[in-house]
Amino acid sequence: MLEKWFKLKENNTNVKTEVVAGVTTFMTMAYILAVNPSILSASGMDSNAVLMATALASFIGTLAMALLANYPFALAPGLGLNAYFAYTVCGEMGYSWQIALLAVFIEGLIFVVLSVTNVREAIFNAIPLQLKKGVSVGIGLFIAFIAFQNAGIVVNSDSTLVTVIDFTADFHTAGISALLAIIGTFCIAVMYIKGVKGAILIGIFVTWILGIICQMAGLYVVTPDAGYYSLLPSWSSFSFGAIGQTFGQCFQADFSSVRVIDFIVIVFAFLFVDVFDTLGTLIGCANKAKMLDKDGKLPRIKPALLADAIATSAGAVLGTSTTTTFVESSAGVAEGGRTGLASVVTGFLFLLAIFLAPVFTAIPGFATAPALLFVGFLMITAVVQIDFDDMSEAIPAYLCLLAMPLMYSISEGIAVGVISYVVINLVCGKAKKITPLMYILAVLFICKYIFL
Repeated sequence: MLEKWFKLKENNTNVKTEVVAGVTTFMTMAYILAVNPSILSASGMDSNAVLMATALASFIGTLAMALLANYPFALAPGLGLNAYFAYTVCGEMGYSWQIALLAVFIEGLIFVVLSVTNVREAIFNAIPLQLKKGVSVGIGLFIAFIAFQNAGIVVNSDSTLVTVIDFTADFHTAGISALLAIIGTFCIAVMYIKGVKGAILIGIFVTWILGIICQMAGLYVVTPDAGYYSLLPSWSSFSFGAIGQTFGQCFQADFSSVRVIDFIVIVFAFLFVDVFDTLGTLIGCANKAKMLDKDGKLPRIKPALLADAIATSAGAVLGTSTTTTFVESSAGVAEGGRTGLASVVTGFLFLLAIFLAPVFTAIPGFATAPALLFVGFLMITAVVQIDFDDMSEAIPAYLCLLAMPLMYSISEGIAVGVISYVVINLVCGKAKKITPLMYILAVLFICKYIFL
């Protein structure tokens, strides 16, 4: 049955490997169950309702990816897009969260059309192979930077923007968390080198357990006001009826105070970022899993993009911001995940998370950070595949991979890569290798910076 559905032998994998990969992906994504409600509640939404919507949207999107495309990629409400939803659309622009959900729903419908009509597939295939390698490396650096932040190892600095944490200043909160993340990273590295199966997943649990031991020993002090919560699951009451406060509310939006131009800009902003975040993630994860063919194309990309589009609209109906393919899927890929079976496991864990929310939300950022940091290392190994002998290919790839972590955005990295590729090759007399769609993308990216 499983062999027939997911073609395990054809993809050189087995049930055990896929299950471990699916669990690993979920564990690295579980933080979204806590982070998304925290961010969207700033728009006035009920946090319990958002948590349920987040879990359900992730389940639907990830299952769609598994059954439609047979890829080990998981979906969940995207970071960055949820912040734009809460702090820009509902904050600075002053619109209700119902209006914002409607914008996300419409964006999802547009996505479906773009996916069915091959537009998104054409964009994916138009990006040069060397630039795709740069995207993969850039995502590796990006998630490594996120890992350093989640671990608290890298913190804000007024003079240098970022700096290393002072381990002694707040040792019982920030200091011990950062130290545990470092220990967890070494644990994963050693186990991975020794060939231990499930090394990344084991590393997450080891780090979490060490944290619990530190909490019980008084080395880790729970300080909610500073963002350091108990590492032990809290089985407080949870209302399953809360989802009724957001379900279908995108269709109840009051348009009386909405400026049409503003609404179009909101939809386009969601659309633009989601398109290129998704494409970038698919490129990075597929490249790591060696799923791209010799021309840099991804087989079955159309159903993969369609699954992403369906998840976006379904998430809006349930009550959450844009649901998109998650870069943390690369953690499961690193554990050997190659088919949709891994995604099925991840999807059902999100469904289970509704009933076991206290367990999953208790996993701290410093416990998943080592996994992301190590996956970042695995992804940047693609840098050796970039052809540095051809500067017209290598320089755009370099600018792309550098921009992602520094601009804190996958889509911005792709924008820099596309624009620089077109400009450099055009000026250097190599216009013949620039496809018409690359010209169009470059112009669209430039217009985005001018008008959005």
